Amino acid sequence: MAKKQFVIGIDGGGTKTAALLSDLNGNVLVEETGGPSNFQIIGVQKASEVIVSLVKKCCEEIGCSPSEILTIVAGLTGAGREGDKERMKLAVLEEARTRKPAISNVIIESDGRIALEGAFRGKPGIILIAGTGSFALAKDHKGGIHRAGGWGRILGDEGSGYVIGRDGLNAVTKHLDGRGKETLLTRLIAERLGLGNQEAIITAVYRENFDIARVAPLVIEAAEAKDTEAARILNKHTFELFEHVRTLVNKIEESTRMRAKIPLSFIGSVIGAESVYKKILQHKIVFSLPQVTVVAPQASPAFGAVLLAAQSVKSAHE
Repeated sequence: MAKKQFVIGIDGGGTKTAALLSDLNGNVLVEETGGPSNFQIIGVQKASEVIVSLVKKCCEEIGCSPSEILTIVAGLTGAGREGDKERMKLAVLEEARTRKPAISNVIIESDGRIALEGAFRGKPGIILIAGTGSFALAKDHKGGIHRAGGWGRILGDEGSGYVIGRDGLNAVTKHLDGRGKETLLTRLIAERLGLGNQEAIITAVYRENFDIARVAPLVIEAAEAKDTEAARILNKHTFELFEHVRTLVNKIEESTRMRAKIPLSFIGSVIGAESVYKKILQHKIVFSLPQVTVVAPQASPAFGAVLLAAQSVKSAHE
């Protein structure tokens, strides 16, 4: 009787970790969840413990041996650099050796990479991510991967919750000084966040590690109420996110030497839900880039990790 063969895909973030066990055809047989695995915050040891525990739980659920897991792909928040991927991979393998689940092949990817694969079930497309930070990833028709953005809050993150929030606070500081236009944001930030004057704002931002991205929803709310300063901020940052997409469309067309329809999915807390911000952004994209079609993600990032794992097994046997 042929030996059973499986793969596991993992989506690890700052609040929870999801794991899917599937056969080599992508049929999901087990779903498990665990605690956070953002190793940049909790450390590689704790993150590896979460991952190995989930692998063991998946195997116990279906009654398989860990040796029957051919490949594990874990897409983790904070795993964008090769050195970090290798560091996390070694930690998982060491944890597996300690706890004896016989894991042999582990691939660490970024959370964006597995989200891209899941969004279009392995097919070409672009994902635009705007949460606390922002960046865009694309897969072309030859399987090439392209990136725009992702430079962090000091050098980039245009269109993200952090940068929109920062610009919203900046508009308020100018209004309070008398060197900027009146804005509804001043009242909203004072009422909702308790930041009604210079002392309160400076103390919160510079001494209390205030989460600046919390201001972004108020900027969107003010823009929906026709506030001109809030609308200016959103217009600026929808243009920046549009540029992410335009750049990747150009890279796809240059690499494949063809112009074809390209699906685009919005991901992240700032653009994932319906809002005036999302509407403005979508209008700019579809008006100026007619080859782009905005679609909802087809599958989860964890399933994207499953697809990458299955592809890795296939490639190893070709």
